[in-house]
Amino acid sequence: MIQITGIVFISVGAVILVVYNGYNNFLDSWFFAAPLLMIVVGVIVFLVSFFGCCGAVKENHCMIITFSVLLLLIFALELGAGITGYMMRGEVANMLENRMNGTMRQYNTNDDLRRSWDIMQHDLQCCGMNGPADWPRIGFIDNSVVPDSCCKELPSQSKCDVNSIHINGDGCMMKLQSAIENNAMILGGVGIGVALIQLIGVIFACCLARSIRREYETV
Repeated sequence: MIQITGIVFISVGAVILVVYNGYNNFLDSWFFAAPLLMIVVGVIVFLVSFFGCCGAVKENHCMIITFSVLLLLIFALELGAGITGYMMRGEVANMLENRMNGTMRQYNTNDDLRRSWDIMQHDLQCCGMNGPADWPRIGFIDNSVVPDSCCKELPSQSKCDVNSIHINGDGCMMKLQSAIENNAMILGGVGIGVALIQLIGVIFACCLARSIRREYETV
């Protein structure tokens, strides 16, 4: 069971990295620390679980106690990471605002940023930071034209503009922020569930170690 929790952590961390990799120009480096930590913790849990299995098979009291202590330390690490992640949710809005403000102005001059904005506007069906009016405000081409990725459907040889019936009316900042916060809640739930399973594992391991010790004492 403990091995499965390690695999869950590795899988969830890897999925987060893949999903948000396309939005790395809008996210600070600290944002990716959480999924990387999940992968590292998952690998550690997976390795520690083998140590516990060996202790149980050999009925080695010392190995099982060591396994329990390591699992308890991992539980504390997960709990601390979860609390830190929850507290940093308030920083998401400021992070997105600062990054989007800066990258929007480089849309015409930076191919990488242009690609990132186009991917986000297409995938999230949004336009600009707070809405389509943001593009004319920063002087994108002219007073009404916006990037083609702002429109859901665009007739051939037509330009997407703020008055188009096909334009995405929502801003990208709120959509991306909402997606991040919703996923954070899901991750928090998964983390708490996994941590509780590990805590139960610690209790059972301690009970097993106590039982083995009693057997040795009676021999």
